[in-house]
Parts: sequence; structure tokens; C-alpha cells
Amino acid sequence: MLIFANMSLPKISIITPSYNQGQFIEQTIDSVLSQGYPNVEYIIIDGGSTDNSVEIIKKYAKHISYWISEKDNGQSDAINKGLKIASGDVINWLNSDDYYEPNALLTIGQYFEDDSIHVLAGKSKIWKNDSYFISPGTDIYPTVEKTIGYARIDQPETFFRKSVIDKIGFLNTNLHYVMDKEWWIRYLMQYGLKNVKKTDDVLVNFRIHESSKTNSQKVQFIQETFDLYYTLAYMNNLEEASLMDKNFRVNYIDGLSDIHQQHTSTMQCALHYFLLLHFRTMYAQNNYQEAKKTGLLLNEKYLQEADLHELYKLRKRIKYLPLFLKKLWNKNA
Repeated sequence: MLIFANMSLPKISIITPSYNQGQFIEQTIDSVLSQGYPNVEYIIIDGGSTDNSVEIIKKYAKHISYWISEKDNGQSDAINKGLKIASGDVINWLNSDDYYEPNALLTIGQYFEDDSIHVLAGKSKIWKNDSYFISPGTDIYPTVEKTIGYARIDQPETFFRKSVIDKIGFLNTNLHYVMDKEWWIRYLMQYGLKNVKKTDDVLVNFRIHESSKTNSQKVQFIQETFDLYYTLAYMNNLEEASLMDKNFRVNYIDGLSDIHQQHTSTMQCALHYFLLLHFRTMYAQNNYQEAKKTGLLLNEKYLQEADLHELYKLRKRIKYLPLFLKKLWNKNA
């Protein structure tokens, strides 16, 4: 139990973007309104749903700060509509198939009574097929370069102070899968890790189901991630841009923030951590060919000692452990 002398809790704005999620949205809405938090602003941006979503929203309309149902240009555009009118001291969005844990907003508000906290990263329950596991939460590493290179953000349980959103700007509407990742990188480039608070508090319930983007569009997530890092390299005139262009299928993304160009050396190091992550992933998936190709692009001078140790270990395994033996090893592990 958190105890604070100052109980003037900050205003929290929650935005729910939604489109045809009538089977889930009532639980989402109820999870916000039943919090009992004394200073919450709840905004719902519906993309012109044709199911029963609007009927459900109207049922709760008198308790919702603002809602609209109209055609938009995708999830990023819908969230931006909410961000532009959100007036809370703390802001996040909650997708219409997810829902908060009881007292989540109180926990969040109490943390943000500390003015030094810009970002609060909690944990969530990840639900699939009526069972769940606890997420590790947004990844925070000892260096900002590795945190940017891996940039794994658990968005539903990661809350931002409005004052920093005002500095880093809104989501890039050209991104449809990793807009939260790019936003997180933008924050890290501007502010680093100093004002990020990681907590083990479970704040959100996150659903993985047949129609969820996380589950049904994994290929698009991977492609847009590569496009993002390629664009970051290109924007900074880094040689890694041409290396990625030659070795992977990548596309340039328009409209990324100038913030990404403020610390070229940080970005160059981060790009090699991105490549290291891809190398590790390909090894874990038994794709030796892709792992070898990626490993050749890594410049060891940008990696920390512990990461170099892992890189050398995996390179040895790829060289001396035949793939069929690795598969057998994994099967029996």
C-alpha cells in the first residue's frame, strides 16, 4: 500500500480508440468508470462502428467526459484525436478490448504525485484462451541505447505525464502497428531514462484474441519495425541505413519527428542493439541463415560487455551446433 502525505491526486486522462469492438467495449468502459478515482477524464473515440458499440457507449454517455463516433484514418489518428483534447496531468490510452485492474488509477495517481516521474511503467495480465500470465512490463535496460534498440513497450500499462507529451508530440499517423514504439523512442531520445519509474504493480488486463492486431498481424508488426529503424538510420545519415537497405526489405516512413535527429551517436548505438535483438530472435526461431546474415552487420564496438558475451556464445553455437541438434535440444529442454 502506497502512502503519501499529499493526497491531491493528479488528473488522469484515459483515451479509448474503438472500432466494432462491441463484444468487449462495455467491460473496458466499466473498468474505467468503476475505478472510483476522484479526478479522471474519460474520452472515447469510435471510428464509426457498425456493430452495437455506439449503443453501449450511449448507455454510459453521462459518465464519459467526451465521446464521438466518426470515420477516422486508423488507430493512430483516433488516439491523436483524444490526445488533442485530453487535459489530464497524466495520459494513456486503453484499447477497447482491454480493461483495468481495480484501483489501477489510484496506484498510478499516487506514483505521479512525485513530480520527478515522467513515465510510469507497470505490468499487465496477458489473457489468452481463458488463462493469463503476468507481463514483464516495458523493458528498461541499464543504457538508453539498448532501451531504444530493443524498444519493447507494453503500452497499456505505461503512462506518460502530459507535459512531456506536449514536448514530444502526437503519434505518427503513418504508423499503424508500432506507433507506440516510435513514441517511446522519441521520448527516450528527448529525456533518457532518468525520469522513468518501473513498478511491479499489475495495472491492466490485455487480451490476445483472434482479431487482435497483436495476434493476427505479426508479419506487419515486424515489417513496420524494420521500416522504423531503417528510417531512423536514414534520417541520421548513418551507414547502417544502406546496410539495412541491402540486406532487408525496408521502406521509408514519412513524418517522423526531428527529435530523432538530436543525438546521432545514441541512435547509431541503438541501431546495433536492434540488429542484436533480431540476431537473437532469428537464432531462437532456428533461422540460422538470417541470424548469420544479421550477425555480420553488427559492429561490436557499440555493444556492452555482457551483450558481446552473449553474441559470441550464440555465434559459436551457430557455427558448431548443427541445426537439427539444436531443434532436438530445444525439444528436450
